Amino acid sequence: MIPVMNVQRQYTSLQDELDAAALEVLHSGGYILGPKVQNFENEFASYCGAKYAVGVGNGTDALVIALLAAGIGEGDEVITTAMTFVSTAEAIAQVGATPVFVDITPETYTMDPSKLEAAFTSKTKAVIPVHIYGQAADMDEICRIAHSHNALVIEDCAQAAGAKYKGRRTCSLGDMACVSFFPTKNLGAAGDAGIIVTDSEDLYKAAMAFRVHGSGLNGAYTYARLNGQEFDESKIDFHGNLPKYYNYLVGFNSRLDALQAAMLSVKLPHLDDWNARRREIAAIYNEKITNTAFAKPVVADFNEHIFYVYPLRVNDRAKFRAYMEEKGIATGVYFPVPMHEQACFGKLGYKHGDFPVAEDLAEHGVTIPMFPELTDDEINQVIDAMNAYAE
Repeated sequence: MIPVMNVQRQYTSLQDELDAAALEVLHSGGYILGPKVQNFENEFASYCGAKYAVGVGNGTDALVIALLAAGIGEGDEVITTAMTFVSTAEAIAQVGATPVFVDITPETYTMDPSKLEAAFTSKTKAVIPVHIYGQAADMDEICRIAHSHNALVIEDCAQAAGAKYKGRRTCSLGDMACVSFFPTKNLGAAGDAGIIVTDSEDLYKAAMAFRVHGSGLNGAYTYARLNGQEFDESKIDFHGNLPKYYNYLVGFNSRLDALQAAMLSVKLPHLDDWNARRREIAAIYNEKITNTAFAKPVVADFNEHIFYVYPLRVNDRAKFRAYMEEKGIATGVYFPVPMHEQACFGKLGYKHGDFPVAEDLAEHGVTIPMFPELTDDEINQVIDAMNAYAE
């Protein structure tokens, strides 16, 4: 079976470097935060063209902490797309705010800016565009609309590490950005890991505090900021004790561990090459898949897509997936239920038909094998099978 994704091949290609990095951490005895994490945070911030990065336990925690760092909570609303993984909307609910959904464009599957203005109310505090499948949303227009309402823009870059928009990398396009390093992502760890990226010192300090139980100087500074108080560091006295025992915010235990940071530091220099290979494979698919049964992905003129997945639309998805399985080729679905139809958000009052483009993609969207280590023979097998498919 040709897989949709394969992390073992990438590990094999870097096995000596990754093994050495892991053993260095294990021998060091420093497993939580520390210099390995600080080093990767600096590397990733520089890669994105941003000032600060805060490593956390996973991409979902990154979203939750980013929202809390922005002071978002009970009574607030946050706008996001109806077509995303549940963590985007889940994070909004977890801080006590209300998710407000908008539809996607039928071309790029990202947030439709033309639907955004109507979603704003006096309670809207932030917008979370999702760079779905590896393509950036139309960030200039989204930021223009959001900032005109004094709302922050938090990029969900879970599927888009290294993608570009008008020559700039994702994670540098809004007020904050959140990334997942789940192992199958374009930049994947050896377990759960995530990061928050920002140019704001205030938001950076808040994220640093929230990831370690709201403690220490960053916690004290953020408590003062969020409560409209003056902060005077000279008046903070830990009485010779560790700062972690002085908690100013109700935070989390969500720290990027040194082992994951070490793995990511080995992989980061290869990310652009891997993304270029994904684009190469996508170009081959675009050219050689000639079967009109499929609607192939569209890349906006201002985007450099990194093809976390290669998304297609097909009328009878179940039939197509069964056909491909018979041919020994795996397929995937991202995502079969849009957010407004998830049971966990049933109380929000949305109904089927509210976001027709997202609903159509949920019903007809499918992905085919896409990862940098695909062989030419495998690519050709996928193409031949797809061209022979009959609706």
